Order: sequence, then C-alpha cells, then structure tokens
Amino acid sequence: MKRAESRPVRAGTTTIGGGSPIVVQSMCATRTQDVEATAAQASMLHSAGAGLVRIAVDSAKDVAALAEVRARVPEANLVVDLQENYRLAAQVAPHVAKIRYNPGHLYHHEKGRPVRDKVASIAETATRHDCALRIGVNCGSVDPEMAARFDGADPRDLAGVTAMVESALEHCRYLDDLGFERYVVSMKDSDPRKVIEGNRRFAAARPDVPLHLGVTEAGMLPDGVIKTRIAFEQLLSQGIGDTLRVSLTLPFAEKWREVDAGRQIIADVEAGRFRSVPEFLDHGLNIISCPSCSRVENEAFVDLAFKVREMAQFARDFDITIAVMGCRVNGPGETDDADLGLWCGPAAVNLKRGGETVGAFPYDAVLDRLKDELDTLIARKGQPAAR
Repeated sequence: MKRAESRPVRAGTTTIGGGSPIVVQSMCATRTQDVEATAAQASMLHSAGAGLVRIAVDSAKDVAALAEVRARVPEANLVVDLQENYRLAAQVAPHVAKIRYNPGHLYHHEKGRPVRDKVASIAETATRHDCALRIGVNCGSVDPEMAARFDGADPRDLAGVTAMVESALEHCRYLDDLGFERYVVSMKDSDPRKVIEGNRRFAAARPDVPLHLGVTEAGMLPDGVIKTRIAFEQLLSQGIGDTLRVSLTLPFAEKWREVDAGRQIIADVEAGRFRSVPEFLDHGLNIISCPSCSRVENEAFVDLAFKVREMAQFARDFDITIAVMGCRVNGPGETDDADLGLWCGPAAVNLKRGGETVGAFPYDAVLDRLKDELDTLIARKGQPAAR
C-alpha cells in the first residue's frame, strides 16, 4: 500500500508515521472514575490490537482514576483526551503516552489568554513528560473566529472544511514555532466527504505531519463501518493516514469491534479489496450517532440510538439526517447540523430541530416526540428523494 512520507512520531511503545505500520486506536467507553471497568476495557482494547487507547479526563477525580488505570494496565499506550480543560495536561502527562487537544475547545477556555500561550503550555508539558500530542480538529467545534473567517469558502456539501483545515494548519505553525515536532493531526466530521476533502487538502499542504483518520459519530453497525470505509479506503489508497479509529456506537462490552473493524479495513486496502462505492451516496435517511465513550452522560443513550434507527425506518427514502449524541462536548454542534437531533444529557434528552431546541424530554418519552417531529418533517418534504 502506498504510504505518505510523514515524519515518525513516537507515542509510548508505538510509532505513528515515518513509514511505520498504520496504528489502530480506540477509546474507553466506561466512566473514567470507574477504575475497575476502565482498566478492564483498556486491557481489552490493547489485547484486541489497539496501539493507542484513549481515555477522557475532565476533572481532578478523573486524573486520580487515570493514574490507577495506568498502574493496572502498564502495557497499554494510554492517550488522554483533553476536552474542556487544557490545564489538566500537567496532571495527566505523567500517566500517558500522548495528549489530544481540540483547538476549538482551547479557544473557549480562558478567553483572556492568547491561544498561542495555551498551546505553548501544553507543548512544554508534553516535552517535560515525554509525550506526543494530537491536534484534533472537529468540523462541528471549530473556534468561532476561524469559522467566521472562512464562512462561505466551501460549496454547501463541504461547508466548514476550509475552516477545519486552516485551524489545523494554524496550530501546526504554533507548535513548529515552539520547536515541538512530536505531533500528529486529525480533522474529523460525520460526513465522509468532508473527512476525505479535509485530509487531502492538509496532506498536500503538510505531507510531513502524520495524520490520524476518523469519521466522527459514524453510528451503529453496519452503517458506521460503511461510512468509515468510504473515507478510509479513498484516503489510505492514496497514502494518506498513519493512524486511525473507527468510531462506533456499541455496547460497552463490544468496543473491541472498533479495533477489529479498523484492522480489517487496513488489511482490505493493502490487499486491494475495496467494499465501498467510490462516491458517497447521501440520498435517503442518514442516522449519525457518536461513539460510546467515557463522556457519555447516560448509558441509556446507546439503547436510544438503536431505538431511533428502528423507529425511523419508515422514513428511509427521505433525505433526512437524525443525530443522536451522547455528551455535552459534541452534542450541541453536531445536532445543529442535523434535521432532527437528540442531545442526550444525564437525566433528559434535548430534542432539536436543526439549531432550534424543541425541549427536554425523559428518555422513555423522547422517542414518541421525535416521531411526531419526523412525521411533520416528512409531510413538509412531500415525495421521497429520487434514487
């Protein structure tokens, strides 16, 4: 398989880029503070072949739990996902091989401090504790200034790609100026087309930087793997991508399937076996759901996602997107882009119609209200989409 000539980036006992084998990753779906469950899942994912195992950390209690998980699973290369508090980097760095930060979330935290200074703080911490970094940009959470600067720069079906790529390039420059080269980049979206376009553009601009591939909120099996294959097969076959994660909505005990799916996709591309169509077909019902991870605030989210898919099959011939999101991090932004969205909180589900909030409903009542909204939307659309 053709490979890009990116530089090698070491993360614990694994190397990303530099011609090394593509590294498959996954993420613990357990609550980080449940040390027993998180350690068991980290061990399971490592045993399944995950070269890196990601854990979300949002608080001091999470940091303490992370240290215990590290002690129990020393063989796994742990990665911490710094979402909304970059200052935790100094506390988590002693326990992990790599730290991931999101430029969009970095923008929102401590707004009075220049972003460049925040990046410098993370890079200094990473250097001191022998950690690699990932600049993880998500199309749905690009910082507002970047999004506004490039508003209208893309055709409608690729909206947001330019802002995503430019955000990644900007943060690369920050790290380069600091003399920090031990980093990789990811640019993700739930739409495979945007993932393909964004990574192609970035690879052309910075072929030296290793790329982490992913389709966010890919959904459930089998659709989630199909969406992911569409992006991965086109990118990997062009030599783009040094590490990857298949993000699936799965019962916690089955998270190993993400690793299995990733390894199978790589093996198929290496053997010249392509299962996806060459062009993303977006006609008909499209259900996106985020991967079950430690940021999910109510495990009932997973069951709800499956129920939504079953209930909505009567609308399969209509061009409608329903988003089922399990946490506060991706929930608001990703549901804004869907026709109907369910942003699942700890005790209730926020039902949205595009960017408009319809209301908050109990988990056992939201499905009926979602169906009402879906019926109204179908009535407004009229005839199903032409095939």
